[in-house]
Amino acid sequence: MSVISTRRRHRRKLKNEINVVPYIDVMLVLLIIFMVTAPLLNLGTQVNLPDSEARSLGSPQDPVVVSVYPDGSLGLMIENDNRMVDVAQLRERLRAIHNQNPDASVLVNGDRDASYQHVIRAIDAINQAGVTRVSLISRPAEGAE
Repeated sequence: MSVISTRRRHRRKLKNEINVVPYIDVMLVLLIIFMVTAPLLNLGTQVNLPDSEARSLGSPQDPVVVSVYPDGSLGLMIENDNRMVDVAQLRERLRAIHNQNPDASVLVNGDRDASYQHVIRAIDAINQAGVTRVSLISRPAEGAE
């Protein structure tokens, strides 16, 4: 009887290994879901850009975008992080960016319904922060090539 009980012990011995195949399958499914949904996310806010027939210029790799809304409020987007700021906060943050990277450029995303004064006020704040490379964003005019 001792031989039979020894065999049963060996047969019933549990493996001390973790089967990771199901975890890898779940991870790959999640990876595919995130890869499909990430480009669909719109992290910015809606701004109605004015039309322009000017040629498009190359844009910087990681642009700093200042949004000017119709009511005069300002938004600052750095690396897909859009935050509402006032003029003093805008100057402070852009000054810090300019101190780290003197060649940084700022794009101004002015809503077509924003007054010219609001856009100029934003550009003045950007210049007061020490940034001299400022560009305006527009969308192509309809019917333009």
